[in-house]
Amino acid sequence: MTPRELIATAAIPGGDELRLFRRGQDWMVVLDRNELMSSRMSGSEEALATLTAARLSRRANPRVLIGGYGMGFTLRAALAAFASDARFTVAELVPEIVDWARGPMASLTAGCLDDPRVAIEIGDVAASIARGAKDAGWDAILLDVDNGPDGLTRAGNDCLYAGPGLAAARAALRPGGLLAIWSAGPDAAFVRRLGAAGFAVEEVAVRARSNGKGPRHVIWFARA
Repeated sequence: MTPRELIATAAIPGGDELRLFRRGQDWMVVLDRNELMSSRMSGSEEALATLTAARLSRRANPRVLIGGYGMGFTLRAALAAFASDARFTVAELVPEIVDWARGPMASLTAGCLDDPRVAIEIGDVAASIARGAKDAGWDAILLDVDNGPDGLTRAGNDCLYAGPGLAAARAALRPGGLLAIWSAGPDAAFVRRLGAAGFAVEEVAVRARSNGKGPRHVIWFARA
């Protein structure tokens, strides 16, 4: 078996250390013993974008906030799935993630960070969400910053999935806008919180791999 090679590390503000590994042509980002993302599994991250775009296909000039760049699967899928008049903001807490995308993983990035429709914000996605409530608002907020509705990468992310955080997201969305959240598995308590926050919730199971195989992940589409 090809050995796994440590390429770089990065500290999460208010959290632990991320490690970037390469094994042959595969890339992995690991937190402690948890593999947060892998270039082998992109299907559900792509579905986060494509299924959102399908649900907002009639909107003109949509403004889309993507929480967490990761390996760029969601962003690249969004650029392909949304109409050309869409504009995207990517909020990434860890600046090294963007550095890795432009550096060792540049071939995987495929230039998506340089697309004129894309703006990168280094910082907490909660601040980007809050800004939407003060200006024109977001048509969609796509969250994939943890492995589900709890602060896995850092405890501070718990606020995103609690009542006040969900209320902030709803206030930041334009009427009929979508909050789409990726998760490694179902969470009935979180679905109830979404409903209590005033969202109409749709839960969709998707496969981890783009070929329709691999474990089942979950995406919640919460409409304001």
